[in-house]
Amino acid sequence: MKEMFKNIFGKFDNSQSYFEGKKPKKNGTVKALIIVFIFFIIAEYFTLTPINLRSPDFIFFFSFCIILFIGLRSLFQLSFDKVNKIGLIVAALLIVYVFVGELISSPIFHASAYQKQLNVDKKADFYKDNEKVNYQSIPVVDKDSAERLGDRKMGEIVDYVSQFEVDDQYDQINYSNKPYRVTTISYSDLIKWFTNHSQGLPAYIRVDMVTQESEVVRLKEGMKYSHSDLFFRNINRHIRMNYPTKMFEDPSFEIDEDGRPYWIAPVYQYHIGLFGGKDIVGAILVDAINGESQYYDIKEVPSWIDRVYPSDLLIRQLENWGQYGNGYLNTLFSQKGVLKPTDGYNYVALNDDVYIYTGLTSVSNDASNVGFALINMRTKESKYYAISGAEEYSAMSSAEGKVQNLKYTATFPILINAGGQPTYFMSLKDSAGLVKKYAFVSVENYQIVSVGDSVAEAEKAYYKLLSDNGKVKVDIENKKISGKITAIQEAVVNGNSHYYLRIEGYSDVFIAPISLSDQLPLAKVGDIITIECVEDESSSETISSIVFQ
Repeated sequence: MKEMFKNIFGKFDNSQSYFEGKKPKKNGTVKALIIVFIFFIIAEYFTLTPINLRSPDFIFFFSFCIILFIGLRSLFQLSFDKVNKIGLIVAALLIVYVFVGELISSPIFHASAYQKQLNVDKKADFYKDNEKVNYQSIPVVDKDSAERLGDRKMGEIVDYVSQFEVDDQYDQINYSNKPYRVTTISYSDLIKWFTNHSQGLPAYIRVDMVTQESEVVRLKEGMKYSHSDLFFRNINRHIRMNYPTKMFEDPSFEIDEDGRPYWIAPVYQYHIGLFGGKDIVGAILVDAINGESQYYDIKEVPSWIDRVYPSDLLIRQLENWGQYGNGYLNTLFSQKGVLKPTDGYNYVALNDDVYIYTGLTSVSNDASNVGFALINMRTKESKYYAISGAEEYSAMSSAEGKVQNLKYTATFPILINAGGQPTYFMSLKDSAGLVKKYAFVSVENYQIVSVGDSVAEAEKAYYKLLSDNGKVKVDIENKKISGKITAIQEAVVNGNSHYYLRIEGYSDVFIAPISLSDQLPLAKVGDIITIECVEDESSSETISSIVFQ
């Protein structure tokens, strides 16, 4: 190393002849510093690099600034003196520091530490944690369908559609104890930003993942801070200006219980070696309307926030948990006990929190799961359920096979407890991305699959299949109601007609898909009907059968 630096500086010493006969400029060091400082400010404005020596990006950027300073100072001073040599050594050492730091922070040396980053409860009881499913809280639309619903709703707002477009973020949250996907609108182009930015973005979009209803939520005061805003009101730049040293992930969009919009930026640090073991240590909350911000440590994050840990980070830590249980070398050779997440994940709403869900399979790719993982996206509470059975894509294929003549495609399933059996639930979409049917597939035996035009219809058929196949007798909590229709309203949900009924003597709203009866379009207030529906704690229930008297 010493000989290498000697050779390098020897070349610089020999290059002094380049400066011979030229007159050095006064205050060369000051001028070089000023130019580099201006460059630093401009570059920082665009790159938004955290000013933190624990950030590899900043170290590379700072090293480049040192090299730039050395070059400019040499030109101004017309010499390559001792100060420049020291500066070059510092820049070289910083770059070496990053490469060495990355190496010594790798799982090769810290497999056990990586494996323990995710504290997984391996004794979790699936049946206790999922005693009864409230089908009014099961999301039936995925992100793709939510985007279509949101775009369609936006197209109905004439005064918005010419000025704004819908952002494709659509983060899943819990709002009023129900799963929603929410996203902002954004300025269509530079001219639209120029004419509208003083008032801000006037609305955001909210999609109910259960009823498939989308809504453009108009705000009394526009959102001044967003991804599509420019200059210092761009949300990433606004956060960087207020927290120059924080390392944070891309902000996600959420709303509080009053529907007020916020940006949530997870703040991370490295906990293993110098640059390994990335983990979330807190979050920055920014009011999207007025830009007020506050940092919270991870244990103090408000409970209404659903997404603090990014999905890709949780999946990476789950991979490490399943991979390094018996050390690093085991992953290369014997692979004893090595598990990996399946190629996909979904979100589950539980106890007013959002959990990321995925299956775990062996490294042999045998198309079966050995268990499932559920991770809280706010607290990182993690649970492992040792339930073996078909992996998700096999279940999706089984459900698609039931409607192969219709060529519907299945969404990535979620895991529920249906009739005391671990069960995959998924929606079936047509070629236009609209949800048309629903499916239940047994995890233990993916040949047990039911499909229906409504969740209640598919559920009822699934319970019957479980009984027919010798499973535990399912106590279907059906209730039968007869009475007079006191109110009826038709609504088109994702291209399908649904009728919302009130029956005399009952406060609940009963929902009837048109597929239940050809008489539904002719139904009117005063008609006497008899319906069946699954007992549910929700204030709205889906009808599984209807008879007109």
